[in-house]
Amino acid sequence: MVDALGVAVVGFGWMGRVHTQAYARVLHHYPQLPLWPQLVSVAEEVPGRAEEAAAQFGFASTTRDWRQVAADPRVQAVSITAPNFLHREIGVAMAEAGKHIWIEKPVGLTAEDARAVADAVTKAGVQSAVGFNYRNAPAVAAARELIAAGDIGAVTHVRIRLFSDYAAHPEGALTWRYERERGGSGVLGDLASHGADLARFLLGDIASLTADTAIFVPERARPTGATAGHTRATGGELGPVENEDYVSCLLRFASGARGVLEASRVAVGEQNNYGFEVHGTKGAVLWDFRRMNELGISSGTTYQDQPVSTVYVGPGHGEYAAFQPGAANSMGYDDLKVIEAHRFLRSIAEGTSYGATLADAVHSAAVVDAMARSAESGSWVTP
Repeated sequence: MVDALGVAVVGFGWMGRVHTQAYARVLHHYPQLPLWPQLVSVAEEVPGRAEEAAAQFGFASTTRDWRQVAADPRVQAVSITAPNFLHREIGVAMAEAGKHIWIEKPVGLTAEDARAVADAVTKAGVQSAVGFNYRNAPAVAAARELIAAGDIGAVTHVRIRLFSDYAAHPEGALTWRYERERGGSGVLGDLASHGADLARFLLGDIASLTADTAIFVPERARPTGATAGHTRATGGELGPVENEDYVSCLLRFASGARGVLEASRVAVGEQNNYGFEVHGTKGAVLWDFRRMNELGISSGTTYQDQPVSTVYVGPGHGEYAAFQPGAANSMGYDDLKVIEAHRFLRSIAEGTSYGATLADAVHSAAVVDAMARSAESGSWVTP
């Protein structure tokens, strides 16, 4: 028998929509899940947006005040997809109200914010999930198993890249994302946080790092109305971009491996160019998000001139079998969020954590904070 679980979504921009669609699809892919997510409430401060969400997706009620969600006894689990500066306040309040929380990265503006939410979750005894969706790709899961099995030998070095052009246009509006007080550390929190999670997920703890950052688009026009996503603005008052457009970082892992993590939100010509190349003493494994269902694998005993083979992931890798029956049938970004929803709901049903949790968010945020400190001091630092 499937039990209903009352869920709410706080913040209905693009990511709020993605979470909602994941709730709607999760039982299609995981029919054995003992919980049925029932859309109880949606909270969004932009006038009319919550009502539009309710009309499209069937939320039972709407509000402009997330505190009403915290007080609603019908709500047992909450997706927190509001802007970064609200994560700590909303996350702590929801946990204290006894709600399980699925929250987007980077979970606040600093590691202190992430730790506060994690502590509240632990104290309340509720379950958590965090939006590190790239680790959910079946190819990434396969790469992790391959590395752990020693198929490429001892890992020597890794390169992780997260290049995007979402902020490349000079007419991109000066939204909260570009303000230190509300958006935090810019591309560090937005993209490098994913890279930090992938690095740890694949290779273990980061022992030390040194980083350099830059702002390449120093001014933007303030928007004259509500925004969603990456809105353009012209004619408005110009204001300063306060946080980072770009970061490059050298990593030293506890294992002795070395790494490079590079992220940019202003990379003209790059659209979601995310991926990694992990090299070991006997081979390598390569992944590109834009070819999400493929892995490049080099293994064997040739060493020099050893070829790379393309492997299409299939039902034996990660959560692939829940979506497609055979290798080389494509999965997409939204599927990764369905996997995330399943792991969140399974955690609630079984009382055991599955997937990325707030503990992982704290580790990632500590790395991001260390990048910022290193860029300011010019020295190697410990996360």
